[in-house]
Amino acid sequence: MNYIVNGHNIFLVVFISFLASALLVPFAKKCAIHVNAIDMPNARKVHKKPIPRMGGLAIFGSFLLGYMLFARTSIQMLSILIGGFIIVLTGIFDDIKPVWSKAKFILQIVAACVVVFYGDIVLKDITFLGLYLKFPSPLDYIITIFFIVGITNAINLIDGLDGLASGVSAIYFATITIISYILFRMQGLETVLSLIMLGATLGFLLHNFHPAKIFLGDTGSYFLGFIISVISLLGYKGATLTTLIIPIVILAIPIFDTALAILRRLLKGEGIMAPDKEHFHHQLLKMKFSVTATVLIIYAINILFASVSVFFVLGDKKLAMGLYLALMVLLLFLVMKTDILFEHKKKDKK
Repeated sequence: MNYIVNGHNIFLVVFISFLASALLVPFAKKCAIHVNAIDMPNARKVHKKPIPRMGGLAIFGSFLLGYMLFARTSIQMLSILIGGFIIVLTGIFDDIKPVWSKAKFILQIVAACVVVFYGDIVLKDITFLGLYLKFPSPLDYIITIFFIVGITNAINLIDGLDGLASGVSAIYFATITIISYILFRMQGLETVLSLIMLGATLGFLLHNFHPAKIFLGDTGSYFLGFIISVISLLGYKGATLTTLIIPIVILAIPIFDTALAILRRLLKGEGIMAPDKEHFHHQLLKMKFSVTATVLIIYAINILFASVSVFFVLGDKKLAMGLYLALMVLLLFLVMKTDILFEHKKKDKK
């Protein structure tokens, strides 16, 4: 099914989505204030004054407009809309009054199940380094649901600084668009979704970059993670992504940070969903980088991983894998210099 037909449409999709999102942010801000969805400062948070949450409403509104104008109705698209609505509704309730973590997890699984069973978006096999692995049923459904829920929460976990989660997401959407263009696959559903979300996320980022006037809230961070996971699955299924390693490495920071957060909390005997102030962006702040510098550093790292992904698609897979490995080693070295897993003892000053 064709969605995007020429370069003019590509620009139009991004521009209209951008404009809609930017104009909807003040409305989302008023809604957040009206229902008291306000993020209050505390010892764990970086901001020093109350900031409205629920900025994700603007992104979701722009997404719906983009769907009505540029996407075509299909079972897959309907499943994404229904799943996305469940995710956004979960985020809205959580932004107004914190929802029990297990309840949020269950609702995320429900949203993933809609996409998997109704939309038939299932990860049935993977290819990696020349290896081919086919998942037997029902393992393929379980793995797909786990993937969707995992990426959804990964984006939520990095949403700790102004413009961080929205900027990282925008880099992802832009990279998928570039890959689709290189492979002459601009007519797939994953491409039109990436274009819509690229515009919507950049429009929101106008208001969200430091100093932020509004936050994504769980409404936005969960929705961004959900859509990113779905686009990854659609791209792999439609051959836009020649291997599932591409979306994983583009999201290197959120995935790496999530894995370390889970490990850190397990080592401390805490619940894996317990909040803390030891994420990767917190570690950069401890190194005396400003909020803006920290966000730009993480943007740069993500852009490096995204650029290598483009090399991978262009065909030089050996070079790309070497660069991937080098970047991962560099990232691991940087992480081990921080307190992200273990607190380093400070030397006493004499």
